[in-house]
Amino acid sequence: MNLFERGRDAVASFIDTGGPVVAILLAMSVLSVAVILFKMWQFYAAGVGRHSRLNAALDLWDRGSGTAAQDTLSTSPNHLAPLLSGAMTAVVGRKDTTGLPNRIEASAQAQLTKLENGFRLLDSIAQLAPLLGLFGTVLGMIEAFRQLQGAGSSVDPSLLAGGIWVALMTTAVGLAVAMPTSLLLTWLESRVAAERIMADTSLQRIFCPGVLLTDAKDVATDVQKAALHAG
Repeated sequence: MNLFERGRDAVASFIDTGGPVVAILLAMSVLSVAVILFKMWQFYAAGVGRHSRLNAALDLWDRGSGTAAQDTLSTSPNHLAPLLSGAMTAVVGRKDTTGLPNRIEASAQAQLTKLENGFRLLDSIAQLAPLLGLFGTVLGMIEAFRQLQGAGSSVDPSLLAGGIWVALMTTAVGLAVAMPTSLLLTWLESRVAAERIMADTSLQRIFCPGVLLTDAKDVATDVQKAALHAG
């Protein structure tokens, strides 16, 4: 018997012991793993988190080097690079930019929404898996006490104990599916949130080039001086 056959028999025995609830939970776990692997591949292909060239291009844009900024963007692997390059071209080529920021920001939001596809499915799995496991436990406990009642006066403690551990197994499987799914979903959401902040900041820098804040210490000093003069 090869390794594949052993694994298949082990899964079949596990499902036979836990019942249909465990089978559903295992199917949910396979679906969760598939979605997470796809999202990780999608994020890698989109260059999510790789912002070094974007920041370099924005620094050039702030200095008035529009051509150099777009050349730098053309070498960036990040999915926001074409959008930012298009925004720079639109700003340079149009005298009246009324409504342009809203239009480009809407395009950025639509692009970022694509990165969130599948999040609702993962969130549903993370929430339903523990409930489904608890449901299996309740059903298992009902079956265990039914068998205990059917045994009459000749009660075998092992009968009750065996039914209880099988029932509790569904809760354990549900938690085992939900916890890593929830953790990885949080990580994916944090990556998208960072991309959204990067997109918003980049567009503001494109539409308002050269408007940069000094460091926090200088800002605090200026605020204190203004307060003293006002007083």
